[in-house]
Amino acid sequence: MQNVLYQKPGWLDYVLIVIGTGLIAVSIQCVFDPVRLVTGGFTGLAIIVKEVTGTVIPGGVPLWLTNLLLNIPVFIAALRIKGRDYIRRTLLGTFLLSAWLYVIPSMDLTEGDFILAAVFGGLIGGAGMGLVLLAKAATGGTDLMATLIQHYLRHYSIVQLIQLLDGGIVLLGCFVFGMRAALYAIVAIFIMSKVSDALMEGFKFSKAAFIITDRYEEVAQKILGELDRGVTGLLAKGMYSGTEKWMLYCVVSKKEIVRVKEIVAEADSKAFVIVSDAREVLGEGFLEYAGENGEEMHKF
Repeated sequence: MQNVLYQKPGWLDYVLIVIGTGLIAVSIQCVFDPVRLVTGGFTGLAIIVKEVTGTVIPGGVPLWLTNLLLNIPVFIAALRIKGRDYIRRTLLGTFLLSAWLYVIPSMDLTEGDFILAAVFGGLIGGAGMGLVLLAKAATGGTDLMATLIQHYLRHYSIVQLIQLLDGGIVLLGCFVFGMRAALYAIVAIFIMSKVSDALMEGFKFSKAAFIITDRYEEVAQKILGELDRGVTGLLAKGMYSGTEKWMLYCVVSKKEIVRVKEIVAEADSKAFVIVSDAREVLGEGFLEYAGENGEEMHKF
């Protein structure tokens, strides 16, 4: 049975933003802030501001307030440069994150354990960021600032600018909280990026196989017959030998790739096989496009 990929209804995006910003706020308020892990962004800068102002203001400036104040001038600039439509969802994400930081009480879920803070803070924060990105939104901060800077510095990519800005904040956190906290913050950032990427790309990973064999017809027929998977023949030329031969290309599930290798080995023990990850596969036998109400848009 085919898996069907449905287009999300519009209201679901806003639910994802609410849940995602809530998870990000939990990771900041209950994991990163108690152990002083600065993971970049305006929220990381807010943790530094809270620590520095702690001697002047009891408890320091609240995270939600710093995050909100830092984003206000950035949004005004974005409104003038990018226009109203561009910042609508990002404005919602930023407001909700500040609201969650105000509502959620500060507590130390990891009891001062840096390893637990880096791992579970990265998991929770990465899941939240992934949900926000799935809703085609953002939470302002250095992401939005990098977009504005890139508007004038076209020779830099947005990713490069984000890395530069976040790296500067982490470095500042190193001077305030020490090298140990900064190193664990890097671990947390790595985990957050991996989790958010996994949510964006999906967990239905498949395998792609390139098979070079003289017995290509036998291998192709077995894959077609036993696994009911399509196989594409690509005419290839060996640059060393100068001979032309057929190379088979097929995409299968992670479980089926084991049988594919067995089929190739049984037919030709000298065959050359390359197996790689296919992060997302759309089409017959995998995910199928569908409309907003579930009606079929493309039939493969």
